[in-house]
Amino acid sequence: MQFGYCERIDGGFWAEPLNAVTNAAFLVAAFAGFWLWRRQGGRDAVALVLIALVFAIGIGSFLFHTIPNRWTLLADVVPIQLFAFGYFAVALRRFLGLSGPITVFGTLAFLGLALGLSAAGRAVLPAGMAGSAGYVAFLLGLLGVALAMSRAPALRGPCRLLTLASGAFAMSLTLRSIDGALCGSLPLGTHWLWHLLNASVLYLLLRAAVTGKRPAVTASSSRGR
Repeated sequence: MQFGYCERIDGGFWAEPLNAVTNAAFLVAAFAGFWLWRRQGGRDAVALVLIALVFAIGIGSFLFHTIPNRWTLLADVVPIQLFAFGYFAVALRRFLGLSGPITVFGTLAFLGLALGLSAAGRAVLPAGMAGSAGYVAFLLGLLGVALAMSRAPALRGPCRLLTLASGAFAMSLTLRSIDGALCGSLPLGTHWLWHLLNASVLYLLLRAAVTGKRPAVTASSSRGR
């Protein structure tokens, strides 16, 4: 696995056809999210930013899987990170109705968890699996928010979407983690399945953000927190 993924055996542009082409699924998720956003009135600027980040994920990942270098790696990773931490903040504020300061603190704590798990993964896991360790924080974050939302009947719809997204992400993270271990028996690897499943995850999250109800944050409740 010299080039990082089972499918890539040389440095050519089209050496990862499945890993490259399946990024179209992110673009489909972004366009589907945009269509839904327009149907909901097209006034939610925060949701529109999340949709744009999903589109950027598809473009950045395609670039990295066709021209792998330091700059395309950044184009791949940065939109993912912005979406993950941005969505967590949106979920705390929009779904759970937390105050601004608590949302900022919670998001920073979430960032610390992701960095800690990433460092631990690099220290104890094989090279092919270490890159997946930081994503465990995203899974924990999704599950945690979904669990908190389950206590509010008004959030039943978005809670169901986040729960489905958590299950799909658990499967996609498993497939990402075993890609290197299966190179000998499965030359095409499993990273392309990570793309397809994650596109589904992102659409579910966009749908929750666009259609989910926002609990009212009253002055008294903010002071109580």
